[in-house]
Amino acid sequence: MASKTSAVADEPIEVLFALHNKFDLMDFAGPLEVLTTALHDAQDPTSKAFEVTIVSGEDKVLSEQGVLINSQITWKAAYDRLDDFDVLIIPGGNSQEVLDTKNAEPLGLITAFSELQQKDPSRERSLLSICTGSLFLARQGILSGLSATTHPDYMTTLEILCSQAVIREGKDHTDVIEDARYVVNNLRFELGDEDENPYIRRKSDSGRRPSTGRKGSMSFKGASRRESIARRAAMRLGGLRVITSGGVAAGLDAALYLVSILVSEDSANEVARFMQINWTKGVVVDGLDV
Repeated sequence: MASKTSAVADEPIEVLFALHNKFDLMDFAGPLEVLTTALHDAQDPTSKAFEVTIVSGEDKVLSEQGVLINSQITWKAAYDRLDDFDVLIIPGGNSQEVLDTKNAEPLGLITAFSELQQKDPSRERSLLSICTGSLFLARQGILSGLSATTHPDYMTTLEILCSQAVIREGKDHTDVIEDARYVVNNLRFELGDEDENPYIRRKSDSGRRPSTGRKGSMSFKGASRRESIARRAAMRLGGLRVITSGGVAAGLDAALYLVSILVSEDSANEVARFMQINWTKGVVVDGLDV
């Protein structure tokens, strides 16, 4: 696959879904439908914005609801091809078994994806967890110094796992947010003043000029300014965009956000219209125009 620095309209946005045994079916199927419905051009049904690959430990992986899903690649193949993917999505479900099992996937894959971004910050990558998938990110220390959310019933578990990372590895504390559908860290573009956009939780670097272009948009492709790789490298996790969503249906909202930031706002709104979703927006932390 050719090297690229961002997901733009004439390049496929490669997504890897990591499915562990007894994953939650809705955590997978909801975002999957959002992404596979998204188009670069609403008038061209062939302009699919995302290409999806499914990884698991077996040819078929069983969901918590008893439905079998065919996987396309093995864990080993996923490691070998990890640089091919722009987005890694981690569904929840059966989380305690994964946390209690030594060397269980997708824990190692999450770490490898994060390390890949830190080694190569020239590439734009996103990590999205759905529901209790955030517990896996917490276990691996990915949420250190970031903000995060999860299913309301697992907030205490998330806080404990984040605190254990602080003690075990000297990591920074995580700001656990209880009242958000999803939480975004390491945003690429400033979305405006707080009065204009209530979804920005904190502001930083306010002296920089806001960008009007989004990844995948014509305004971005036509702009003379591009992201500063050095600035991205200085961000946490090499600028890896980390998104955690609340429980189950909140994954639809988070997936719509992913469409809006990687393709366009119009594309996300069209997906929401087609799927009859009332898109409830989440919290963006420290929006940076880099």
